[in-house]
Amino acid sequence: MYAVIETGGKQYKVEQGDVVFIEKLGAAEGETVTFDKVLIVGGDEVKVGAPYVDGASVEASVLKNGKDKKIIVYKYKPKKGYHKKQGHRQPYTKVEIKAINA
Repeated sequence: MYAVIETGGKQYKVEQGDVVFIEKLGAAEGETVTFDKVLIVGGDEVKVGAPYVDGASVEASVLKNGKDKKIIVYKYKPKKGYHKKQGHRQPYTKVEIKAINA
């Protein structure tokens, strides 16, 4: 059984036991989070929501909160003497999917 959930403005296809890196949540390590915005529940019978499936939820436990590798944003305008270098590390939450309730 699989489900498509929406969190942090993105959609993720998940199955039980998957480990997923999602946008940062306000949950501490070891806590359980529930995703109520379930778009599709699949398996033997596929349920598609309009926009969300009624009564469906996905339970997950938070494994870690952290930051990704640094990326460099470099802006440059030719012949104008303009250079700007900026770094960015995107925060994330690592979760493990425990159950899909449909």
